[in-house]
Amino acid sequence: MSKTSLLVSMIVLGLAGAADAGGQAGSLGVGAEYQLSGIGGASVIYDAGQFHVGGALGFEDPPGGNNTVFELAGEFYYHVHHSAFADFGIGGSLGVASVPAPTMMAPDARATDVYLQPGFQIRVFLSSNVALSASGGMVIGVVDASGVSISGQNVGASGQNAAAGTPAFRGGVGIHYYFY
Repeated sequence: MSKTSLLVSMIVLGLAGAADAGGQAGSLGVGAEYQLSGIGGASVIYDAGQFHVGGALGFEDPPGGNNTVFELAGEFYYHVHHSAFADFGIGGSLGVASVPAPTMMAPDARATDVYLQPGFQIRVFLSSNVALSASGGMVIGVVDASGVSISGQNVGASGQNAAAGTPAFRGGVGIHYYFY
């Protein structure tokens, strides 16, 4: 039994590549991320080396009726510069949120907020496979969303929070664990 375990261990170690910090090509990261508009949630990122693409899915159902919020986001950043423990990318993201928008005539109405977000992202690798990210840029609200902002829309983790007048999240951040 111990000879088999030793053989399997040697094969696994022999097949494992050296871990490089800073966005190893072909790696997949899982974690959480929020865009400048506040849209985000659980996310997955594929790092192709010279660029990375990813998406996030968020859901919130606070107490009460007809107030469920659905959020979907996607991003692409081309790495202009990278070092052993960080990279700087330019690109952008797209965020879509389905939020309640009740009126007197339509109490069950919903709005579809769409945000285009050109900008930049800095990722800092705390270890070979754990990264923190911060984004900056401009948010352009289209469809049911409106307006333009350099610091991000005052939407929070959901449109419901902003409508209630509570303080909202204002920036794009994320944390991911990468698998090689």
